[in-house]
Amino acid sequence: MTSQGLGRLEDGAIAVLDTPYADAGALIEATGSLDALAAAKVVRRIPLDDATGDGATGDGAAGDGAPGPLLAPIRPRALWGIGMNYHSKARLTGRDVPAEPVLYLAAPSSVSGPGAGVRLPAEQTAEMDYEAEIAVVIGRTLDHAAEADAWAAVAAVTAANDMTCRDVMKRTGWPVLAKSFPGFTPLGASLLSRDRVAGPDAIGVRSWVRGERRQDSSSADMIFPIPELLARISRYAVLRPGDVVLTGTPAGTGQDRGDFLRPGDTIRVEIDGVLPLTTRVRT
Repeated sequence: MTSQGLGRLEDGAIAVLDTPYADAGALIEATGSLDALAAAKVVRRIPLDDATGDGATGDGAAGDGAPGPLLAPIRPRALWGIGMNYHSKARLTGRDVPAEPVLYLAAPSSVSGPGAGVRLPAEQTAEMDYEAEIAVVIGRTLDHAAEADAWAAVAAVTAANDMTCRDVMKRTGWPVLAKSFPGFTPLGASLLSRDRVAGPDAIGVRSWVRGERRQDSSSADMIFPIPELLARISRYAVLRPGDVVLTGTPAGTGQDRGDFLRPGDTIRVEIDGVLPLTTRVRT
């Protein structure tokens, strides 16, 4: 999603398209996929370097500058997350593998776009953390879905940085409070259609902080694979087109290292096939 409308990646540029849809959420709600973008007419092109370089400041949702070319690719009505969903994380913490997914909802108002500056809420936390995650965008309604049918209901995947105030979590016991500060859920920088994903168990996820690689894993290490996770959620709540499910983070977070975020830090999250998602921490 760009500040000039929906686009697709084409020959080192973002091709801005002539479509009747205001954003990807509207397209997915109407059609269940991103397929309609393939045949849409191109109205202008934005060089990829201009959209993803240092000058691109995201949608300004949590920042203090003018909007840049790239916006959050989707604005979900429901934003689901799961704790402890990677074996590497369970091994590192010494905790037992959960028998049931530890699910939570975060405020959709926490979503921000690529390049956004996210304020460190110093009056509330000294332990602001990053979490590189694969975000799944629902394309078709899931209600008591079978695991075998769940992946086919996905419209796309994207990258997420599920930022968390660890001390707020400890103090309140509520993930929604620790994760819902303004801008705390950066999404992007692009959507990858499900039909272009190698498979639900073959999606790489990586993060860098201050230029140092911190996380490097894939969905193959998930305790609850994506289809199972979606099916389990659908037993308790209906997942609708445009909803987003964050699928957990591997080992290597600031909590694991005792090294939390501070103003001036840059976090880069990469998901296979998706434009990198960069977030800056500000005062």
